[in-house]
Amino acid sequence: MASSLGKEHSRPRPHVVAYAVSLVCYALMLLPLVAIVFYSVLAPSSTDGDAAWTLTLDWYRDLSNDDQIMQALATSLWVAGAASLGATILGVSGALALHQSRVRFKGPLSVLVALPLALPELVLGLASVIWFGTLGLNLGMSTVIVGHITLTTAYVVTVINARLTDLDDALTDAALDLGASPLQALWRVTLPLLTPAIGAGAMMAFTLSFDDFMISFFTSGVDRDTLPMRIYAMIRFGINREIYALSTVLIAVTAVGMVLSAALRRRSVIN
Repeated sequence: MASSLGKEHSRPRPHVVAYAVSLVCYALMLLPLVAIVFYSVLAPSSTDGDAAWTLTLDWYRDLSNDDQIMQALATSLWVAGAASLGATILGVSGALALHQSRVRFKGPLSVLVALPLALPELVLGLASVIWFGTLGLNLGMSTVIVGHITLTTAYVVTVINARLTDLDDALTDAALDLGASPLQALWRVTLPLLTPAIGAGAMMAFTLSFDDFMISFFTSGVDRDTLPMRIYAMIRFGINREIYALSTVLIAVTAVGMVLSAALRRRSVIN
């Protein structure tokens, strides 16, 4: 009986072709990034007339001594932190409102909230510029942050909504039956259960904002550049080793953010 149940629930092993296709897909996605990382730590040298490559961190040292790049990095971190905070507050509030709402058009409303996930960033950036111009706002870091919040809030709502769907509403009902007010039930029951998902959404928002170029390009003024905008400005004059090092920093920050977000999402599912 036990063995038959084990056979019934066992998954078939993927075909070797599936492994091969997966390997090709991962290679296409990751090899260009690996090449950038290698070029950022390799320098051409010549020994006894033979061309060779040596490991070096000179490009990273040059980056640390470049005031414009350090300012762009600080600007990106500041914008990503502010956008993540704003998107998390709006995303959690929006997801809770959608989950608890009994309105007739809840489904279409959920689609509208998630619309920025499907729209090209070019359209979002252009729409943001038109909207800021209509309001008479001067372009600068504040408009960049608002533009990034517009983009990343949809991701936070999606993550929180997924967690709310798995939560047992009976927990909140039990808290209300025991005398807790709706606000107390939210603060002491719902939000603690959502904490890993909130962390995952915030980290995802930070990562998306940190490496965003298109919306920053449209909504920033002329005073400061974010790190992706600085890379774009440098590429226009040719690709050098500093660009490889700068891109590697961008890849590292993005990878750490995505890994943390995935770990927090996994923890929210387990809990």
